[in-house]
Amino acid sequence: METNSELSSTGEDAVPRTHTLDTLCRDLRALGVEPGDTLFVHSSFKSLGRVDGGALTVISALENATNPGGLILMPSFNLLEDNRLRAETWDPDATPSTVGWLTEFFRTLPGTYRSDHYSHSVAARGTNARAFVAGHRDRSGRSSPWDRDPWGKTYGDNSPMVRAYSAGGKVLMLGVTYETSTYIHLVEVICWHRRLENEPDGAYGRINRPAMGAFWEENGVLNRGPVGDAGCRLFPIRTYVDTLVEEVEGRPEAYFK
Repeated sequence: METNSELSSTGEDAVPRTHTLDTLCRDLRALGVEPGDTLFVHSSFKSLGRVDGGALTVISALENATNPGGLILMPSFNLLEDNRLRAETWDPDATPSTVGWLTEFFRTLPGTYRSDHYSHSVAARGTNARAFVAGHRDRSGRSSPWDRDPWGKTYGDNSPMVRAYSAGGKVLMLGVTYETSTYIHLVEVICWHRRLENEPDGAYGRINRPAMGAFWEENGVLNRGPVGDAGCRLFPIRTYVDTLVEEVEGRPEAYFK
């Protein structure tokens, strides 16, 4: 059986490894993270195991692995139970991220910038971070079920996630499953708008994420490997989205809930 722990030098007890800035950066580089990358990071901090310096070390490792010229993006979503509550509670400077401890820590760091969207905001730090997440109130591009005035298109042309798609970014999954894969929503939005061309009253379809993830695992272009104790995946956003759109349109019955 494989294990992510090492035995102590005495062999008496199993002692979890302590991961450092250097070892995490080395793991990220081995996974395929490169200088200049734009990374959209889904994360489970707990899955990484024992980290010397905690969350700050993880963020520093991401920055070191992508520098010079890198940009780190994380979801900082406000996923309360309904859109009305999300809108009523929204403050871009204060509303907590509801999608994991690491994303909330990342959001609060000096030098991190957050897009202004009541529900699906994205936080960024690194090269051109402020400009990259600006414009989320823009109304150009495809509509989606989360669009709400006065905010812009959730997955519109100037939303951070679409900008990362256009910029050749990568998805980094740190110890999480495809249930976290928010880019599935972009796949849904693209498929919906194509359907509307022929069916003006066509309903928005929700994709089964585990089924879609299983397809990508079997057929996708991705790297797999450990970062700390976490099993991780790295893949190009554009290839991921475009491949899934083609697959869903070819076999919609296999994926729509």
